[in-house]
Amino acid sequence: MFIFLSKFLPVLVYPMGLACTLLIISLFLRGRRRAETILVLTALVVLWVGGNRWVSMSLTRSLEWQYLPLVDAPKVDAIVVLGGSTNPAQYPRPIVDIGGSGDRILYAAFLFKQGKAPYILLSGGNIEWQGTRNSTPATEMAEIMGMLGVPQDVLWLQDKSQNTHEDAVYSTKMLAEKGARRILLVTSALHMPRSMALFKKQGLEVIPAPSDYRVTENNWADLSSGSIESHIINFFPDVSEMEATVNALKEYFGIAVYKLMGWI
Repeated sequence: MFIFLSKFLPVLVYPMGLACTLLIISLFLRGRRRAETILVLTALVVLWVGGNRWVSMSLTRSLEWQYLPLVDAPKVDAIVVLGGSTNPAQYPRPIVDIGGSGDRILYAAFLFKQGKAPYILLSGGNIEWQGTRNSTPATEMAEIMGMLGVPQDVLWLQDKSQNTHEDAVYSTKMLAEKGARRILLVTSALHMPRSMALFKKQGLEVIPAPSDYRVTENNWADLSSGSIESHIINFFPDVSEMEATVNALKEYFGIAVYKLMGWI
């Protein structure tokens, strides 16, 4: 139930969910012109702000740039890769698909081939109520690692976790069984602040190895120094910017909830 509520309740306060909630409430206020107008205008502002490029990039950068890329990654006992970047090979997909955050898989394989660790732990299980899945994120990542030339015998699969907290708990247990304590943690830069806090809480020596940056130095500079045309386009809401805003808000919400639960 906690997993369900932690994913459902935030939807009501993310821009799209909040705007829809306000509009639904306004339908029950017919005849109360002032209140109805305020709710509709508030919903419009929420959607406009949520889909604004300046807002989405500022929120995203505030998380992603907390951990910048490693100049030279040290050697460790194992590389830990968090799931959430794959889609199962369900018809009509011919093979496992890499999602938008699949850079973490590529980066982990790169670090392994550079000799940074002898093993890779792949972490990610299924959430039962999210639909039928004939595999787990951990096994899907293992399949992609095989395509990238990573030997299957160096992969440790942790396929029980259903959220990032469980990623940290179950992965730490597996690492302890293998005698590994010093790790490179690979996940999306946006997800790294919460992930680092969780894994450190487990007593591991954790070195962040973020990937999948959305906000680069160049596009951050372009945000303020671009052309008049780009400023006009950036001012209007866009669905991709709305998605980025929601993803950043998910992380901030997750950090707040995890602190309340005492997990970080």
